Amino acid sequence: MIKRAIYPGTFDPVTFGHLDIVRRGLELFPELIVGIAENPKKKPLFTLQERKEMFEESLKEVGLEGKVKVKTFNSLLVEFAKKEGAVAILRGIRIVSDMDHEFTMASLNRKLYPEIETVFLMPSDDYAYLSSSAVREIASYGGDVSQFVTKAVERRLKEKFKK
Repeated sequence: MIKRAIYPGTFDPVTFGHLDIVRRGLELFPELIVGIAENPKKKPLFTLQERKEMFEESLKEVGLEGKVKVKTFNSLLVEFAKKEGAVAILRGIRIVSDMDHEFTMASLNRKLYPEIETVFLMPSDDYAYLSSSAVREIASYGGDVSQFVTKAVERRLKEKFKK
């Protein structure tokens, strides 16, 4: 059986930190699916389709095109994981406060789908501080986000905040 993992998130927008987790996740799992959650409770800046396109464009930009599948979902994560035949959920933990939420979610997911494991990765030091919300805020004020996101994402952020 191929060891397939799901890397879920809202990715609003995808950052170099997310891409770092993808790159490192590929070292652990022969198959990785990025699962972009609709999650309307978060009121994302970008549509689900825009987030999917940005992730795909970003993978191409950093040389990971074709190595990762990008899919969207609007269900419980464990239902998506079952449907995709995943054995693991890959999660990044940036700061200690992330652990509270992630531990709770991992425990709930295991209760709902005992066959799934959650694997936590700490980001590389270069990205430990980076979050999509920080990138959105910087971009909303016209700040330079080029060190945090790919050119494709930077372009879309500029377009979004021109309106």
